[in-house]
Amino acid sequence: MKPLMFQDDPAFWFETLRNLGLAAYGGSDVGEVVATAARVTAGDYDGWHDAWWSTARRLETEARAGRPVSARDGLLRASSYYRAAEFFLHGHPDDPRIDQAYGRGVACFRDAVAHLSDVSPVEIPYEDTFLHGYFYRAAGEGPRPALVMHSGFDGAAEELHFFGALGGQERGYHVLTFDGPGQPAAIHRDGLPFRPDWEHVVGPVLDFLLEDPGVDPARVALLGVSLGGYLAPRAAAYEPRLAAVVALDGVFDAVSALTAHLPLPHEEAVRRAAAEHDEELDRMIADARERSPIMRWACDHGRYVTKTSTDREFLAEYARYSFKNGSAGRITCPVLVCEAADDLYYSAAEESDPRRLFRHLASPRTLLTFTEEEGADAHCHPGAVRLATARVFDWLDDTLRGGPVPPSPEFP
Repeated sequence: MKPLMFQDDPAFWFETLRNLGLAAYGGSDVGEVVATAARVTAGDYDGWHDAWWSTARRLETEARAGRPVSARDGLLRASSYYRAAEFFLHGHPDDPRIDQAYGRGVACFRDAVAHLSDVSPVEIPYEDTFLHGYFYRAAGEGPRPALVMHSGFDGAAEELHFFGALGGQERGYHVLTFDGPGQPAAIHRDGLPFRPDWEHVVGPVLDFLLEDPGVDPARVALLGVSLGGYLAPRAAAYEPRLAAVVALDGVFDAVSALTAHLPLPHEEAVRRAAAEHDEELDRMIADARERSPIMRWACDHGRYVTKTSTDREFLAEYARYSFKNGSAGRITCPVLVCEAADDLYYSAAEESDPRRLFRHLASPRTLLTFTEEEGADAHCHPGAVRLATARVFDWLDDTLRGGPVPPSPEFP
């Protein structure tokens, strides 16, 4: 989708589109997003924070004075805008505005879903702490299929409420969302950085889920969004309890999205990033940051969520998130690989990252391409959330049951 705002700043445009897309399930309102973004100058991280913080605070204040349904709806939108406010600040992890906005956003979201009897915050035992998330219980009797959902490099469990969890629940699925290491709740609350061996994260999550007698253990699927398009298939390669996995969108070699901005062959950039010293590569990365808003933000955020000290150290760490070790071939369950025709990070050429992942799979596999004509060609399809949700769950219906999952009674 061609930028309608921030034509020279793809990072700001994508985050604007991302927030526009949340309107499909009540996570934003179009006019609020456009009016907020219109107050921002491209590349101004402080101005971005101030604009979204102002909108969120105004909306939260109004919502908390409203009646229950109005309060719920307003708090859900405020939660999205608080999350947007701190999005570009992670280059300075000690900035107090980060935790301030994050904390307000989670508080708004939890107060909103407290009005929903079928959505509950959960704490999932993990190592010596807990992973935080939400359980969406489908109505109806008998064991139900379940979908475990997590985001990727920068998304939150709260955002998944609008990006598939509600859509799954109304189709008769129990849905469990969570933030794993490196993702917002884990990094904000416990300082847990990302790890590439995601099976060690998903394993405890499945242990928790399968304690619920309403979950059919033979029909449990896993969906990962964005970098989750690497993390979820990686977990599936080593976790036999999964009946299906969805990569939305597929990622084969995560760091390739960043090395594409460097004047070096990919393999050379990866090799040199791991060196103890490489001042020339440091300068190349600094130059790339100056040229590319995407590189600037990705390196800042990447250091924050991997707990690395320099951009080059982050690149070396990020290179570990790759299927070049052949592990994609270990997956035995069916896999849905999604791709965007104009992905901001991974080109949808013949050998796009989703197609590279698809090609290395040995299990039953489906490739699903979203296009500009559908308004769905952006990374993870925020311009067509309802369309993407429908296609993913239709595939899950066919894969897990050989036909549609009966809807919950209140959604005939």
